[in-house]
Amino acid sequence: MLVTIRNALDQTRLVDENRTLKRAVEARHQMIGESVSLRQIWDSIKRAAPTTATVLLLGESGAGKELVARAIHRNSLRSRERFIQVNCAAIPEELIESELFGHEKGSFTGATEKQIGKFEQADKGTIFLDEVGDMSPKTQAKVLRVLQEGEVERLGSARTIKVDVRVIAATNKDLEAEIEKGNFREDLYFRLSVIPITVPPLRERREDVPLLIRHFAELFSREHNRRPHRFTPAALEYMQKARWKGNVRELKNSVERLLIMTPGDTVDVDDLRDAVRLEARAPGPDNDRNPGTLREFKESAERAFLVGKLRENGWNISKTAEVIGTPRSNLYKKLEQYGITQETDG
Repeated sequence: MLVTIRNALDQTRLVDENRTLKRAVEARHQMIGESVSLRQIWDSIKRAAPTTATVLLLGESGAGKELVARAIHRNSLRSRERFIQVNCAAIPEELIESELFGHEKGSFTGATEKQIGKFEQADKGTIFLDEVGDMSPKTQAKVLRVLQEGEVERLGSARTIKVDVRVIAATNKDLEAEIEKGNFREDLYFRLSVIPITVPPLRERREDVPLLIRHFAELFSREHNRRPHRFTPAALEYMQKARWKGNVRELKNSVERLLIMTPGDTVDVDDLRDAVRLEARAPGPDNDRNPGTLREFKESAERAFLVGKLRENGWNISKTAEVIGTPRSNLYKKLEQYGITQETDG
């Protein structure tokens, strides 16, 4: 009887620990915000999640593509199965095939044990191929076969293995430009982009910054066993004006650093000077100096044209890019080149 009671208590403890860990994981991968652009992302997630269609997530590094991928999985019919994440840019080219498809013992030098690949591990679940634009052409061909045939072949094996995997891919590259350069397969692009979703950078949803800050502050306060910090209204306004080139990831790291390094329980503007920097205004067409060369005149005119179109379209990057007939990635490069921001040019 004592053994039975002890086993029952252990089982209850394990269930409670599992629930606690699951809630902690969900909190770390929660999408926070109430902006129009984030609501549009949620609409796309709700439409895409119940299907088995492949999804291609586009957006800058740190914008939250992984969070969108996890949200799709959580809201899908595969939510009880595994979510396997693979960072294609972090795995050396000579190892990525083995990582994705597995290998048999002795199939190559160093293969001392059989390895099950990520696609097999994700069977019945979801695989998230992050930075898919960094895959080699050889690996791209094998991934295409998985998508077309639903089967994988381990290195060193002649036997094919059927897999049922939902594929979500993500990239911060312009894949259409990579196709033109010959770096990415067009047929794989069409297979991956059945449902394309563009994840906006943080500067396009600045109204979400205070909500994100409060969320990260609560999250890190629990993790570091510290009392929750309060950000003053002035500090929140200052952080809303920051460039956040690293997007949500940079904001998250900055909040963690501020919670650890700021004395007291309140974060004010003076505490932000070194941790958060505003972007200085770049010289534009209103500069006192007149263009002295043809190139300077062209750049000045192009900057003025872009600022005018952005104002007309409410600083919506996607809409502006469509109106002026250029890819979003090219427009972002121009904004970076000329130092155009809504704060300085709005």
